[in-house]
Amino acid sequence: MSQLRATKPGLLVCTAICIFIFIYLRNLTPEEAEEEPTHPAVVECGFYPDELCSALFEGKEVAPQIAKFCRNPHGSEILAHLHRPGNCSRISQELHFITRPLSAEEASFSLAYIVTIHKELAMFVQLLRAVYVPQNVYCIHVDEKAPKKYKTAVQSLVNCFENIFISSKREKMAYTGFRRLQADINCMRDLVHSKFQWNYVINLCGQDFPIKTNKEIIHYIRSKWKDKNITPGVIQSPSIKSKTSQSHLEFSPEGDIYVSPNAGFKVEPPHNLTIYFGSAYYVLTRKFVEFVLTDIRAKDMLQWSQDIHGPERHYWVTLNRLKDAPGSTPNAGWEGNIRAVKWRNKEGTVHEGCKGHYAQDTCVYGPGDLPWIIQSPSLFANQFDSTEPLVVSCLERWHRLRVLGQAEGPVEAHWHFQRESHFNTELNR
Repeated sequence: MSQLRATKPGLLVCTAICIFIFIYLRNLTPEEAEEEPTHPAVVECGFYPDELCSALFEGKEVAPQIAKFCRNPHGSEILAHLHRPGNCSRISQELHFITRPLSAEEASFSLAYIVTIHKELAMFVQLLRAVYVPQNVYCIHVDEKAPKKYKTAVQSLVNCFENIFISSKREKMAYTGFRRLQADINCMRDLVHSKFQWNYVINLCGQDFPIKTNKEIIHYIRSKWKDKNITPGVIQSPSIKSKTSQSHLEFSPEGDIYVSPNAGFKVEPPHNLTIYFGSAYYVLTRKFVEFVLTDIRAKDMLQWSQDIHGPERHYWVTLNRLKDAPGSTPNAGWEGNIRAVKWRNKEGTVHEGCKGHYAQDTCVYGPGDLPWIIQSPSLFANQFDSTEPLVVSCLERWHRLRVLGQAEGPVEAHWHFQRESHFNTELNR
């Protein structure tokens, strides 16, 4: 009885603090948030995470501070669903996968995805369920050096979906450099020889997340790039000097950079190709993929690419500038809104700073970056990681509400995340 008496005041204090935080989040305007509030070490942040996510998207200045003290159990919940014995129907429902096309337009226009992963299983599941619809097809390249338990868990999930498969040939350390390029080629071969029909292929890595819905991606392709490939990039200016030596060095981050690491090449490119430099990410037509797998210039350039830095940032854009390549865009430049990335050297011009932290000059997004992300015209954002798990939890809730809001037919209950009624639906208009 004495222990209960000693505990009751603490419970009352904790309850009062939580109520204060809820009221503060709901009523605070950005102009009022001038002083940093004091918080308990850990709190249940109201209708978590929806109410806190709404405050973050609305740009309430206190919200990122409160986010530091809120629990984020969703990664462990996802892993628990994967590891719990059960049938595929249960897994699909508990992990909130969408199981029917949401419109006739989407049903008739299939996309293929190549997803290269090597870590952070829960984030991979969040990415996959965000881009998943049953009419698309997905090739997952799991790094050969990934832990055995990781590979087993991915295989167990993939086995539940007819239109998801693991690449038949896997590379080691395939998150950058030639092995990353080869991993994409491996998946392309599998996709072309699969029984599924698809119109375009998009490549992703495990640190990406969509900020446009499947319908919006289709509209973007059809309206601006019909029957064309999207490979942002330009011819490198001769005045740009290399920042690295020409020794064979593979490097990260996983995103776009604007200066080629190659000041020159040891061996002249095959077929007198003009080498372009651009993004490692693309949106490619099926006919172009077939061209890449069969054309002698593409094959020879792939062989040549083994001895240069960052070949994945040269290969796609160079081939897509060939006038006779299917869907080519010979006169294109950096246009093509594929990735939203905050680069350190663009701070103060393109963006107002990274609210998370920089990793090799690329922003790993924090909760305070969410308003900037959802205002971007890009299809996807990069990069995210498990050090800032709330960011993806909020973003996937915002994204799922947009997806379901655009549905033209009935919506299944399990497609929703829990307690979405406390999310500010005005954000999705």
